Amino acid sequence: MTNLEIVKSTYEGKSSEENGQNLAKYVADNVSWTEAKGFPYAGTYIGLENVTKNVFKRLGSEWINYKFTPEDYVAHDDKVIAFGTYTGTYKTTGKSFEARVAHIWKLKDGKIISFEQFVDSKTVTDAMQ
Repeated sequence: MTNLEIVKSTYEGKSSEENGQNLAKYVADNVSWTEAKGFPYAGTYIGLENVTKNVFKRLGSEWINYKFTPEDYVAHDDKVIAFGTYTGTYKTTGKSFEARVAHIWKLKDGKIISFEQFVDSKTVTDAMQ
């Protein structure tokens, strides 16, 4: 698979479970995963276990229908950038949001070695208040 196909497989599966399985299949053991400053789960997490615990499990338990909808991709050498929109509803407040997003993925030898998120965090945090 190309780097672009690998990244697309983490977004465009038939279900979020399939997307997660594809991520687990292609992620490097020591992946560096950075959630944007100001985002509720901000920080850099090393390894899929830490990413799952600090990001995915929280998104799954604190939000209703939280998702990223990709609109376009740019791929060059070892980098793939995905552009799109986050949407979801925060369970505690019942407030929904929509935020523009860019994800920068770096790959090496068919494995995802890093991920960095850029997002309008204010719209997300506003939904939580």
